[in-house]
Amino acid sequence: MKRTGAQIVCESLIKEGVDVVFGLVGGAILPLYQTLPEYPQLKHIMVRHEQCAAHAADGYARVTGKVGVCFATSGPGATNLVTGLATALMDSVAMVAITGQVPRAAIGKDAFQETDVTGVTLPVTKHNYLVMDPKDLAATIKEAFHLARTGRPGPVLVDIPKDVQQEEVDYRYPDSVDLPGYKPHLTGHPTQIKRAAKLIAEAERPIILAGHGVIISKAYAELKELAEKAQIPVITTLLGISGFPENHVLSVGMPGMHGMAYANIAIDRSDLLIAIGMRFDDRVVGRVSDFAPRAKIIHIDIDPAEIGKNVKTTVPLVGDAKRVLAALNRQVEHQERGEWIKQIDVLKREHPSHEIPISDKVLPQYVVNQIWEATGGNAIIVTGVGQHQMWAAQHYYYTKPASFVTSGGLGTMGFEVPAAMGAKVGKPRDEVWAICGDGGFQMTLQELATIVENKIDVKLAIFNNSFHGMVRQWQEIFYKKSYVATKLFNPDFVKLADAYGMTGLRVTNKEEVRPIIDQARAVKGPVLIDFVVESEENVYPMIPAGTSVNEMLEAPLPGLHLVDSKDSST
Repeated sequence: MKRTGAQIVCESLIKEGVDVVFGLVGGAILPLYQTLPEYPQLKHIMVRHEQCAAHAADGYARVTGKVGVCFATSGPGATNLVTGLATALMDSVAMVAITGQVPRAAIGKDAFQETDVTGVTLPVTKHNYLVMDPKDLAATIKEAFHLARTGRPGPVLVDIPKDVQQEEVDYRYPDSVDLPGYKPHLTGHPTQIKRAAKLIAEAERPIILAGHGVIISKAYAELKELAEKAQIPVITTLLGISGFPENHVLSVGMPGMHGMAYANIAIDRSDLLIAIGMRFDDRVVGRVSDFAPRAKIIHIDIDPAEIGKNVKTTVPLVGDAKRVLAALNRQVEHQERGEWIKQIDVLKREHPSHEIPISDKVLPQYVVNQIWEATGGNAIIVTGVGQHQMWAAQHYYYTKPASFVTSGGLGTMGFEVPAAMGAKVGKPRDEVWAICGDGGFQMTLQELATIVENKIDVKLAIFNNSFHGMVRQWQEIFYKKSYVATKLFNPDFVKLADAYGMTGLRVTNKEEVRPIIDQARAVKGPVLIDFVVESEENVYPMIPAGTSVNEMLEAPLPGLHLVDSKDSST
Protein backbone atom coordinates (compact mmCIF):
# COMPACT_ATOMS: atom_id res chain seq x y z
CA MET A 1 0.00 0.00 0.00
CA LYS A 2 1.12 3.53 -0.73
CA ARG A 3 1.98 5.84 2.16
CA THR A 4 3.78 9.13 2.54
CA GLY A 5 6.93 9.17 4.61
CA ALA A 6 5.05 10.93 7.41
CA GLN A 7 2.32 8.26 7.37
CA ILE A 8 4.99 5.55 7.45
CA VAL A 9 6.49 7.12 10.57
CA CYS A 10 3.12 7.29 12.34
CA GLU A 11 2.06 3.76 11.42
CA SER A 12 5.47 2.39 12.36
CA LEU A 13 5.30 4.07 15.76
CA ILE A 14 1.90 2.52 16.39
CA LYS A 15 3.24 -0.92 15.46
CA GLU A 16 6.01 -0.40 18.04
CA GLY A 17 3.42 0.21 20.74
CA VAL A 18 3.87 3.97 21.01
CA ASP A 19 0.88 5.79 22.49
CA VAL A 20 2.32 9.21 23.33
CA VAL A 21 4.88 11.53 21.77
CA PHE A 22 6.41 14.67 23.28
CA GLY A 23 7.46 17.32 20.80
CA LEU A 24 7.50 20.80 19.32
CA VAL A 25 6.53 21.60 15.76
CA GLY A 26 8.67 23.42 13.19
CA GLY A 27 9.02 23.85 9.45
CA ALA A 28 11.16 20.82 8.61
CA ILE A 29 8.95 18.41 10.54
CA LEU A 30 5.65 20.02 9.55
CA PRO A 31 4.57 17.22 7.17
CA LEU A 32 4.80 14.73 10.02
CA TYR A 33 2.80 16.99 12.32
CA GLN A 34 0.14 17.60 9.67
CA THR A 35 -0.29 13.83 9.46
CA LEU A 36 -0.82 13.28 13.20
CA PRO A 37 -4.60 13.98 13.12
CA GLU A 38 -4.99 10.87 10.93
CA TYR A 39 -3.70 8.77 13.85
CA PRO A 40 -5.63 9.68 17.01
CA GLN A 41 -4.10 6.72 18.84
CA LEU A 42 -0.85 8.71 18.90
CA LYS A 43 -1.29 11.34 21.59
CA HIS A 44 0.98 14.33 21.06
CA ILE A 45 1.98 16.55 23.98
CA MET A 46 3.40 19.89 22.87
CA VAL A 47 6.24 21.05 25.09
CA ARG A 48 7.61 24.60 25.25
CA HIS A 49 11.24 23.59 24.66
CA GLU A 50 12.65 20.58 22.84
CA GLN A 51 15.03 19.69 25.68
CA CYS A 52 11.93 19.07 27.76
CA ALA A 53 10.48 16.79 25.08
CA ALA A 54 13.52 14.57 25.52
CA HIS A 55 13.37 14.69 29.33
CA ALA A 56 9.64 13.94 29.30
CA ALA A 57 10.20 10.95 27.01
CA ASP A 58 12.99 9.90 29.38
CA GLY A 59 10.77 10.05 32.47
CA TYR A 60 8.02 8.20 30.62
CA ALA A 61 10.45 5.45 29.59
CA ARG A 62 11.93 4.98 33.06
CA VAL A 63 8.63 4.38 34.83
CA THR A 64 6.91 2.35 32.09
CA GLY A 65 9.80 0.27 30.74
CA LYS A 66 8.69 1.29 27.23
CA VAL A 67 10.55 3.35 24.65
CA GLY A 68 10.04 7.08 25.08
CA VAL A 69 9.50 9.09 21.89
CA CYS A 70 10.09 12.76 21.10
CA PHE A 71 9.84 14.94 17.99
CA ALA A 72 11.78 18.07 17.04
CA THR A 73 12.34 20.12 13.94
CA SER A 74 15.66 20.74 12.21
CA GLY A 75 18.45 23.07 13.31
CA PRO A 76 17.82 24.55 16.77
CA GLY A 77 14.95 22.17 17.40
CA ALA A 78 17.23 19.17 17.00
CA THR A 79 20.19 20.72 18.81
CA ASN A 80 17.90 21.52 21.74
CA LEU A 81 17.44 17.76 22.16
CA VAL A 82 21.15 17.18 22.80
CA THR A 83 21.10 17.57 26.60
CA GLY A 84 18.13 15.21 26.87
CA LEU A 85 19.78 12.66 24.59
CA ALA A 86 23.01 12.82 26.58
CA THR A 87 21.06 12.38 29.82
CA ALA A 88 19.36 9.28 28.43
CA LEU A 89 22.60 7.85 27.06
CA MET A 90 24.47 8.22 30.36
CA ASP A 91 21.59 6.60 32.27
CA SER A 92 20.80 3.88 29.68
CA VAL A 93 17.25 5.00 28.89
CA ALA A 94 15.41 3.66 25.82
CA MET A 95 14.36 6.56 23.64
CA VAL A 96 13.72 7.30 19.97
CA ALA A 97 14.01 10.89 18.80
CA ILE A 98 12.63 11.81 15.37
CA THR A 99 13.81 15.07 13.85
CA GLY A 100 12.94 16.92 10.70
CA GLN A 101 15.70 17.93 8.30
CA VAL A 102 15.83 20.39 5.41
CA PRO A 103 14.88 18.90 2.00
CA ARG A 104 17.47 16.62 0.43
CA ALA A 105 18.45 19.10 -2.26
CA ALA A 106 19.29 21.71 0.41
CA ILE A 107 21.46 19.48 2.60
CA GLY A 108 25.02 20.77 2.78
CA LYS A 109 24.11 24.23 1.48
CA ASP A 110 23.63 26.00 4.83
CA ALA A 111 19.90 26.19 4.27
CA PHE A 112 17.66 27.90 6.82
CA GLN A 113 17.66 25.86 10.04
CA GLU A 114 20.03 23.27 8.63
CA THR A 115 22.36 21.44 11.03
CA ASP A 116 24.30 18.21 10.66
CA VAL A 117 22.17 16.56 13.33
CA THR A 118 23.64 13.09 12.96
CA GLY A 119 27.10 14.60 13.37
CA VAL A 120 26.07 16.68 16.37
CA THR A 121 24.34 13.79 18.16
CA LEU A 122 26.82 11.02 17.34
CA PRO A 123 28.49 11.22 20.78
CA VAL A 124 25.18 11.36 22.71
CA THR A 125 23.16 8.60 21.04
CA LYS A 126 23.46 4.84 20.93
CA HIS A 127 23.00 5.15 17.16
CA ASN A 128 21.54 7.62 14.69
CA TYR A 129 20.24 7.69 11.12
CA LEU A 130 19.75 10.15 8.28
CA VAL A 131 17.03 8.67 6.04
CA MET A 132 17.53 9.82 2.45
CA ASP A 133 15.06 7.41 0.79
CA PRO A 134 11.46 7.03 1.99
CA LYS A 135 11.67 3.33 1.05
CA ASP A 136 14.10 2.92 3.98
CA LEU A 137 11.89 4.56 6.56
CA ALA A 138 9.98 1.54 7.86
CA ALA A 139 13.08 -0.60 8.29
CA THR A 140 14.91 2.30 9.93
CA ILE A 141 12.15 2.88 12.49
CA LYS A 142 12.10 -0.86 13.22
CA GLU A 143 15.87 -0.88 13.75
CA ALA A 144 15.76 2.28 15.87
CA PHE A 145 13.32 0.76 18.35
CA HIS A 146 15.20 -2.52 18.41
CA LEU A 147 18.47 -0.75 19.21
CA ALA A 148 16.87 1.57 21.77
CA ARG A 149 15.28 -1.18 23.86
CA THR A 150 17.69 -4.12 23.56
CA GLY A 151 21.11 -4.77 25.03
CA ARG A 152 22.14 -1.75 27.04
CA PRO A 153 19.23 0.61 26.29
CA GLY A 154 19.85 4.09 24.96
CA PRO A 155 18.58 6.90 22.76
CA VAL A 156 18.45 6.52 18.97
CA LEU A 157 17.85 9.46 16.65
CA VAL A 158 16.20 9.30 13.21
CA ASP A 159 16.67 12.43 11.07
CA ILE A 160 14.21 12.73 8.15
CA PRO A 161 14.40 15.39 5.42
CA LYS A 162 11.17 17.28 4.83
CA ASP A 163 10.65 15.97 1.30
CA VAL A 164 11.20 12.38 2.47
CA GLN A 165 8.25 12.92 4.81
CA GLN A 166 6.15 14.05 1.85
CA GLU A 167 7.09 11.48 -0.78
CA GLU A 168 4.75 8.52 -1.30
CA VAL A 169 6.10 4.95 -1.56
CA ASP A 170 4.97 1.38 -0.99
CA TYR A 171 4.80 0.56 2.72
CA ARG A 172 5.28 -2.70 4.53
CA TYR A 173 6.52 -2.86 8.09
CA PRO A 174 9.22 -5.52 8.56
CA ASP A 175 8.60 -8.38 10.98
CA SER A 176 12.17 -8.60 12.22
CA VAL A 177 15.55 -6.89 12.31
CA ASP A 178 18.78 -8.31 10.94
CA LEU A 179 21.83 -6.52 12.33
CA PRO A 180 24.76 -8.94 12.03
CA GLY A 181 27.13 -6.68 13.97
CA TYR A 182 24.76 -6.19 16.88
CA LYS A 183 24.19 -9.27 19.02
CA PRO A 184 23.88 -8.39 22.72
CA HIS A 185 24.96 -11.25 24.97
CA LEU A 186 22.16 -11.95 27.44
CA THR A 187 22.75 -15.19 29.29
CA GLY A 188 26.10 -15.08 31.09
CA HIS A 189 28.85 -17.68 30.63
CA PRO A 190 28.13 -20.92 32.58
CA THR A 191 31.73 -21.25 33.78
CA GLN A 192 31.75 -17.69 35.08
CA ILE A 193 28.41 -18.23 36.82
CA LYS A 194 29.89 -21.28 38.54
CA ARG A 195 32.93 -19.24 39.60
CA ALA A 196 30.68 -16.50 40.96
CA ALA A 197 28.64 -19.00 42.98
CA LYS A 198 31.87 -20.39 44.46
CA LEU A 199 33.06 -16.93 45.51
CA ILE A 200 29.69 -16.26 47.15
CA ALA A 201 29.88 -19.52 49.06
CA GLU A 202 33.38 -18.71 50.31
CA ALA A 203 32.77 -15.07 51.25
CA GLU A 204 32.36 -13.99 54.86
CA ARG A 205 31.46 -10.32 54.28
CA PRO A 206 29.75 -10.05 50.87
CA ILE A 207 27.86 -7.00 49.65
CA ILE A 208 25.55 -6.61 46.66
CA LEU A 209 25.86 -3.32 44.75
CA ALA A 210 22.64 -3.03 42.76
CA GLY A 211 22.46 -0.43 39.98
CA HIS A 212 20.08 0.82 37.32
CA GLY A 213 20.45 -2.42 35.37
CA VAL A 214 18.32 -4.18 37.98
CA ILE A 215 15.45 -1.79 37.24
CA ILE A 216 15.94 -1.84 33.47
CA SER A 217 15.86 -5.65 33.34
CA LYS A 218 13.11 -5.85 36.01
CA ALA A 219 15.30 -8.22 38.02
CA TYR A 220 13.57 -7.33 41.29
CA ALA A 221 12.55 -10.87 42.23
CA GLU A 222 15.89 -12.36 41.21
CA LEU A 223 17.86 -9.80 43.23
CA LYS A 224 15.69 -10.38 46.28
CA GLU A 225 16.07 -14.15 45.91
CA LEU A 226 19.86 -13.91 45.79
CA ALA A 227 20.01 -11.56 48.78
CA GLU A 228 17.70 -13.69 50.90
CA LYS A 229 19.07 -17.06 49.83
CA ALA A 230 22.70 -16.17 50.48
CA GLN A 231 21.92 -13.58 53.20
CA ILE A 232 23.81 -10.79 51.47
CA PRO A 233 23.17 -7.12 52.38
CA VAL A 234 22.12 -4.93 49.43
CA ILE A 235 23.37 -1.44 48.67
CA THR A 236 21.64 0.43 45.83
CA THR A 237 23.39 3.08 43.75
CA LEU A 238 21.67 6.41 43.11
CA LEU A 239 20.08 5.06 39.91
CA GLY A 240 19.54 1.68 41.53
CA ILE A 241 17.28 3.18 44.20
CA SER A 242 13.86 1.48 44.07
CA GLY A 243 15.42 -1.70 42.68
CA PHE A 244 15.37 -3.29 46.16
CA PRO A 245 12.82 -2.43 48.88
CA GLU A 246 14.37 -0.13 51.47
CA ASN A 247 12.24 -1.54 54.27
CA HIS A 248 13.90 -4.94 53.78
CA VAL A 249 16.13 -6.12 56.62
CA LEU A 250 19.00 -6.59 54.13
CA SER A 251 18.76 -3.07 52.66
CA VAL A 252 21.82 -0.91 53.42
CA GLY A 253 20.96 2.27 51.53
CA MET A 254 22.99 4.23 48.99
CA PRO A 255 26.80 4.39 48.68
CA GLY A 256 29.20 7.00 47.43
CA MET A 257 29.89 10.70 47.77
CA HIS A 258 26.64 11.46 49.60
CA GLY A 259 25.66 7.90 50.42
CA MET A 260 25.05 6.47 53.84
CA ALA A 261 28.19 6.37 55.99
CA TYR A 262 27.44 2.81 57.05
CA ALA A 263 27.02 1.72 53.42
CA ASN A 264 30.42 3.13 52.51
CA ILE A 265 32.08 1.55 55.54
CA ALA A 266 30.42 -1.80 54.73
CA ILE A 267 31.91 -1.65 51.22
CA ASP A 268 35.29 -0.81 52.70
CA ARG A 269 35.14 -3.86 55.02
CA SER A 270 33.63 -6.32 52.56
CA ASP A 271 35.53 -9.27 51.13
CA LEU A 272 33.23 -9.69 48.08
CA LEU A 273 31.32 -7.15 46.00
CA ILE A 274 28.61 -8.43 43.66
CA ALA A 275 28.00 -5.50 41.32
CA ILE A 276 24.80 -5.82 39.28
CA GLY A 277 23.96 -3.41 36.46
CA MET A 278 26.19 -0.62 37.72
CA ARG A 279 29.34 0.88 36.28
CA PHE A 280 31.56 1.85 39.23
CA ASP A 281 31.37 5.56 38.45
CA ASP A 282 33.53 8.06 40.31
CA ARG A 283 30.70 9.18 42.63
CA VAL A 284 30.57 5.65 44.06
CA VAL A 285 34.23 4.66 43.87
CA GLY A 286 36.11 7.83 44.81
CA ARG A 287 39.84 7.10 44.85
CA VAL A 288 40.09 3.83 42.93
CA SER A 289 43.14 2.55 44.79
CA ASP A 290 41.27 2.74 48.11
CA PHE A 291 37.93 1.38 46.95
CA ALA A 292 36.91 -1.92 48.62
CA PRO A 293 40.57 -2.87 49.17
CA ARG A 294 39.77 -6.26 50.72
CA ALA A 295 37.12 -7.34 48.22
CA LYS A 296 37.04 -9.59 45.22
CA ILE A 297 34.57 -8.32 42.62
CA ILE A 298 31.86 -10.08 40.62
CA HIS A 299 30.57 -7.69 37.95
CA ILE A 300 27.31 -8.44 36.14
CA ASP A 301 26.56 -6.07 33.27
CA ILE A 302 25.04 -6.33 29.81
CA ASP A 303 27.63 -3.93 28.39
CA PRO A 304 31.04 -5.64 28.12
CA ALA A 305 32.69 -2.22 27.83
CA GLU A 306 31.86 -1.56 31.49
CA ILE A 307 33.60 -4.69 32.78
CA GLY A 308 36.99 -3.73 34.16
CA LYS A 309 36.70 -0.15 32.90
CA ASN A 310 37.02 1.53 36.30
CA VAL A 311 37.88 -1.23 38.79
CA LYS A 312 39.56 -4.60 38.42
CA THR A 313 37.04 -7.45 38.18
CA THR A 314 37.61 -10.96 39.55
CA VAL A 315 34.66 -12.61 37.81
CA PRO A 316 33.14 -10.81 34.80
CA LEU A 317 29.61 -11.80 33.84
CA VAL A 318 28.30 -10.22 30.64
CA GLY A 319 24.56 -10.54 30.28
CA ASP A 320 21.10 -9.31 31.20
CA ALA A 321 20.82 -8.93 34.98
CA LYS A 322 17.53 -10.82 35.21
CA ARG A 323 18.80 -13.81 33.22
CA VAL A 324 22.22 -13.93 34.85
CA LEU A 325 20.77 -13.71 38.36
CA ALA A 326 18.24 -16.43 37.60
CA ALA A 327 21.06 -18.74 36.53
CA LEU A 328 23.25 -17.74 39.46
CA ASN A 329 20.46 -18.31 41.97
CA ARG A 330 20.16 -21.92 40.83
CA GLN A 331 23.77 -22.50 41.89
CA VAL A 332 23.89 -20.43 45.07
CA GLU A 333 23.21 -22.34 48.27
CA HIS A 334 21.31 -21.15 51.33
CA GLN A 335 23.69 -19.54 53.76
CA GLU A 336 23.64 -17.80 57.13
CA ARG A 337 25.66 -14.64 57.66
CA GLY A 338 24.32 -13.49 60.99
CA GLU A 339 27.64 -12.13 62.22
CA TRP A 340 28.17 -9.94 59.13
CA ILE A 341 24.60 -8.63 59.27
CA LYS A 342 25.06 -7.82 62.97
CA GLN A 343 28.21 -5.88 62.11
CA ILE A 344 26.27 -3.79 59.61
CA ASP A 345 23.50 -3.21 62.17
CA VAL A 346 26.17 -1.87 64.53
CA LEU A 347 27.46 0.40 61.77
CA LYS A 348 23.93 1.74 61.26
CA ARG A 349 23.68 2.58 64.97
CA GLU A 350 27.16 4.11 65.16
CA HIS A 351 26.80 6.12 61.92
CA PRO A 352 23.12 7.21 61.81
CA SER A 353 23.12 8.93 58.44
CA HIS A 354 19.33 9.11 58.28
CA GLU A 355 19.01 11.29 61.37
CA ILE A 356 17.47 14.69 60.66
CA PRO A 357 18.97 17.56 62.69
CA ILE A 358 16.69 18.92 65.42
CA SER A 359 15.66 22.40 64.34
CA ASP A 360 12.73 24.80 64.38
CA LYS A 361 13.65 25.84 60.84
CA VAL A 362 12.31 24.34 57.61
CA LEU A 363 15.00 21.80 56.84
CA PRO A 364 14.86 20.17 53.40
CA GLN A 365 15.53 16.73 54.91
CA TYR A 366 12.44 17.16 57.05
CA VAL A 367 10.35 18.18 54.05
CA VAL A 368 11.36 15.03 52.13
CA ASN A 369 10.61 12.90 55.18
CA GLN A 370 7.17 14.46 55.52
CA ILE A 371 6.38 13.84 51.84
CA TRP A 372 7.38 10.20 52.42
CA GLU A 373 5.11 9.92 55.47
CA ALA A 374 2.21 11.63 53.70
CA THR A 375 2.43 9.41 50.62
CA GLY A 376 3.17 6.24 52.56
CA GLY A 377 6.15 5.68 50.28
CA ASN A 378 3.83 4.94 47.35
CA ALA A 379 4.64 7.94 45.15
CA ILE A 380 6.99 8.22 42.20
CA ILE A 381 9.67 10.75 43.12
CA VAL A 382 11.42 12.67 40.34
CA THR A 383 14.34 14.98 41.06
CA GLY A 384 16.71 17.36 39.36
CA VAL A 385 20.37 17.50 40.35
CA GLY A 386 21.92 18.99 43.44
CA GLN A 387 21.33 19.00 47.17
CA HIS A 388 17.60 18.33 46.85
CA GLN A 389 18.42 15.22 44.78
CA MET A 390 20.61 13.82 47.55
CA TRP A 391 18.06 14.59 50.26
CA ALA A 392 15.34 12.90 48.19
CA ALA A 393 17.59 9.84 47.84
CA GLN A 394 18.42 9.78 51.54
CA HIS A 395 15.16 10.60 53.30
CA TYR A 396 12.39 9.08 51.18
CA TYR A 397 12.16 5.31 51.62
CA TYR A 398 11.55 3.52 48.34
CA THR A 399 9.69 0.23 48.45
CA LYS A 400 7.96 0.31 45.07
CA PRO A 401 9.91 -0.71 41.93
CA ALA A 402 11.01 2.05 39.53
CA SER A 403 9.70 4.79 41.81
CA PHE A 404 12.80 7.02 41.89
CA VAL A 405 13.66 8.95 38.72
CA THR A 406 16.69 11.20 38.52
CA SER A 407 19.50 12.30 36.23
CA GLY A 408 22.59 10.39 37.33
CA GLY A 409 25.49 10.26 34.92
CA LEU A 410 25.08 13.61 33.18
CA GLY A 411 23.78 15.42 36.26
CA THR A 412 21.24 17.51 34.35
CA MET A 413 19.74 20.42 36.23
CA GLY A 414 16.20 21.16 35.06
CA PHE A 415 15.43 17.47 34.57
CA GLU A 416 12.80 17.29 37.31
CA VAL A 417 9.83 19.20 35.87
CA PRO A 418 9.66 17.66 32.36
CA ALA A 419 10.67 14.18 33.57
CA ALA A 420 7.95 14.25 36.24
CA MET A 421 5.51 15.32 33.54
CA GLY A 422 6.54 12.32 31.42
CA ALA A 423 6.39 9.96 34.39
CA LYS A 424 2.83 11.02 35.22
CA VAL A 425 1.76 10.59 31.59
CA GLY A 426 3.28 7.10 31.66
CA LYS A 427 1.76 6.19 35.03
CA PRO A 428 -1.42 8.28 35.28
CA ARG A 429 -2.76 6.37 38.30
CA ASP A 430 0.40 6.86 40.35
CA GLU A 431 1.07 9.85 42.57
CA VAL A 432 4.05 11.78 41.17
CA TRP A 433 6.11 14.33 43.06
CA ALA A 434 8.87 16.44 41.54
CA ILE A 435 11.44 17.44 44.14
CA CYS A 436 12.95 20.58 42.61
CA GLY A 437 15.90 22.80 43.29
CA ASP A 438 15.08 26.48 42.91
CA GLY A 439 17.94 26.80 40.42
CA GLY A 440 17.11 23.78 38.30
CA PHE A 441 13.39 24.54 38.38
CA GLN A 442 14.00 27.85 36.65
CA MET A 443 15.77 26.10 33.77
CA THR A 444 12.59 24.35 32.60
CA LEU A 445 9.75 26.11 34.40
CA GLN A 446 8.07 26.98 31.10
CA GLU A 447 6.70 23.42 31.13
CA LEU A 448 4.20 24.51 33.77
CA ALA A 449 2.19 25.61 30.74
CA THR A 450 2.38 22.09 29.28
CA ILE A 451 1.40 20.58 32.62
CA VAL A 452 -1.64 22.84 33.03
CA GLU A 453 -2.71 22.61 29.39
CA ASN A 454 -2.68 18.80 29.49
CA LYS A 455 -4.07 18.52 33.05
CA ILE A 456 -1.03 16.52 34.21
CA ASP A 457 -1.50 16.01 37.95
CA VAL A 458 2.03 16.40 39.32
CA LYS A 459 2.99 17.94 42.64
CA LEU A 460 6.04 20.21 42.49
CA ALA A 461 8.00 20.75 45.70
CA ILE A 462 10.54 23.56 45.23
CA PHE A 463 13.35 23.71 47.76
CA ASN A 464 13.84 27.45 47.82
CA ASN A 465 17.17 28.24 49.49
CA SER A 466 18.11 31.07 47.10
CA PHE A 467 21.36 29.31 46.15
CA HIS A 468 22.74 26.85 43.68
CA GLY A 469 23.01 24.77 46.80
CA MET A 470 25.45 22.00 45.94
CA VAL A 471 27.95 24.38 44.40
CA ARG A 472 27.54 26.70 47.40
CA GLN A 473 28.29 23.75 49.70
CA TRP A 474 31.53 23.10 47.82
CA GLN A 475 32.40 26.79 47.98
CA GLU A 476 31.82 26.75 51.74
CA ILE A 477 34.05 23.73 52.30
CA PHE A 478 36.74 24.17 49.65
CA TYR A 479 36.78 27.94 48.99
CA LYS A 480 36.29 29.48 52.44
CA LYS A 481 32.69 30.56 51.78
CA SER A 482 33.57 32.49 48.65
CA TYR A 483 30.10 32.31 47.13
CA VAL A 484 30.84 33.30 43.55
CA ALA A 485 27.84 33.14 41.16
CA THR A 486 25.76 30.85 43.38
CA LYS A 487 23.34 33.31 45.01
CA LEU A 488 19.95 33.22 43.27
CA PHE A 489 17.44 35.97 42.67
CA ASN A 490 14.18 34.02 42.63
CA PRO A 491 10.72 35.05 41.46
CA ASP A 492 7.63 34.70 43.63
CA PHE A 493 6.98 31.03 42.83
CA VAL A 494 3.39 31.15 44.12
CA LYS A 495 2.55 34.07 41.83
CA LEU A 496 4.26 32.20 39.00
CA ALA A 497 2.03 29.17 39.62
CA ASP A 498 -1.01 31.47 39.61
CA ALA A 499 0.13 33.04 36.35
CA TYR A 500 0.20 29.59 34.74
CA GLY A 501 -3.22 28.73 36.19
CA MET A 502 -2.20 26.16 38.79
CA THR A 503 -2.45 26.06 42.55
CA GLY A 504 0.52 27.64 44.33
CA LEU A 505 1.27 27.25 48.05
CA ARG A 506 4.07 28.45 50.29
CA VAL A 507 5.69 27.06 53.44
CA THR A 508 7.80 29.36 55.64
CA ASN A 509 7.74 27.58 58.99
CA LYS A 510 8.04 23.99 60.15
CA GLU A 511 4.49 23.70 61.46
CA GLU A 512 3.13 24.36 57.95
CA VAL A 513 5.05 21.57 56.21
CA ARG A 514 2.72 18.61 56.71
CA PRO A 515 -0.60 20.52 56.45
CA ILE A 516 0.49 22.10 53.15
CA ILE A 517 1.62 18.74 51.78
CA ASP A 518 -1.76 17.27 52.70
CA GLN A 519 -3.54 20.25 51.14
CA ALA A 520 -1.60 19.78 47.90
CA ARG A 521 -2.41 16.08 47.78
CA ALA A 522 -6.10 16.84 48.14
CA VAL A 523 -6.08 19.00 45.01
CA LYS A 524 -7.05 17.18 41.81
CA GLY A 525 -4.56 18.76 39.49
CA PRO A 526 -1.03 20.13 39.50
CA VAL A 527 0.22 21.99 42.56
CA LEU A 528 3.41 23.97 43.17
CA ILE A 529 4.70 24.30 46.74
CA ASP A 530 7.37 26.89 47.53
CA PHE A 531 9.26 25.46 50.53
CA VAL A 532 11.39 28.31 51.86
CA VAL A 533 14.11 26.16 53.42
CA GLU A 534 17.26 26.89 55.43
CA SER A 535 19.57 28.61 52.96
CA GLU A 536 22.94 27.15 54.01
CA GLU A 537 22.01 23.61 55.01
CA ASN A 538 24.51 21.04 53.72
CA VAL A 539 24.23 17.46 52.55
CA TYR A 540 25.95 14.90 54.76
CA PRO A 541 27.61 12.43 54.70
CA MET A 542 30.08 13.70 52.14
CA ILE A 543 33.20 12.12 50.67
CA PRO A 544 35.14 14.81 48.78
CA ALA A 545 35.74 13.95 45.13
CA GLY A 546 38.71 11.71 44.48
CA THR A 547 39.12 10.69 48.12
CA SER A 548 38.21 7.58 50.09
CA VAL A 549 35.78 6.50 52.81
CA ASN A 550 38.48 7.27 55.37
CA GLU A 551 38.12 10.97 54.51
CA MET A 552 34.31 10.98 54.80
CA LEU A 553 32.62 13.92 56.51
CA GLU A 554 29.61 12.63 58.43
CA ALA A 555 28.61 16.01 59.87
CA PRO A 556 29.77 19.62 59.70
CA LEU A 557 32.99 20.28 61.58
CA PRO A 558 33.54 23.70 63.24
CA GLY A 559 35.77 25.89 61.13
CA LEU A 560 36.08 23.25 58.40
CA HIS A 561 37.68 24.56 55.23
CA LEU A 562 39.40 22.15 52.87
CA VAL A 563 41.64 23.12 50.00
CA ASP A 564 41.34 20.78 47.05
CA SER A 565 43.72 21.85 44.31
CA LYS A 566 43.26 18.68 42.26
CA ASP A 567 39.51 18.42 41.89
CA SER A 568 37.01 21.08 42.86
CA SER A 569 34.25 19.90 40.55
CA THR A 570 30.81 19.13 41.85
